[in-house]
Amino acid sequence: MLRLLSCKLCERMNGGINTRPLSCAQSSGFHSSQPYFAPRSFFGVEDFLDDDNSRPYTYQKEKKSKNPNKHVSFKQRTVAYMEPFTLDVFISKRFVSASITHRVTSKQVAVAGTNSKDIKAVLKSRSDIPACLAVGQILADRAREADVYTASYTPRERDKFEGKIRAVVQSLIDNGIDVKVFLD
Repeated sequence: MLRLLSCKLCERMNGGINTRPLSCAQSSGFHSSQPYFAPRSFFGVEDFLDDDNSRPYTYQKEKKSKNPNKHVSFKQRTVAYMEPFTLDVFISKRFVSASITHRVTSKQVAVAGTNSKDIKAVLKSRSDIPACLAVGQILADRAREADVYTASYTPRERDKFEGKIRAVVQSLIDNGIDVKVFLD
């Protein structure tokens, strides 16, 4: 009804020539009854809405894969469940801290660092190799209390697996925690 009315209006305006407006041009397909609408305004709110129109003025936070049909291997899908605990070691000029985190739930199971009061009083320096060994020993004790006996460790891109980091990992291994180290 509305389409018929707009077509008659166009006929009158164009002097009897039957042309359709751009906003109501026939879309592709023989029996397509869907009208073709002109593109929405560049500055309108529609430009900032997500696909489901639920969050205006925000952009999608997740990255879409360039290849949506990309195959994800069985190992990639199950590694978080087969080796659920990860070791994270942070070493700065002033202190050393390490934690064991559950991958699936993102909860920290055991934490140790030279900033805590009980370790501060005992150590001479908070960032040398003996401090790293002490952090590894305390972290191993707390992990065993939480029934964690295995962990995996992948160094950050900027970190080398030597010196203080190696001391923390070696101390964990010596105190009964099996640590798998993945070097790229």
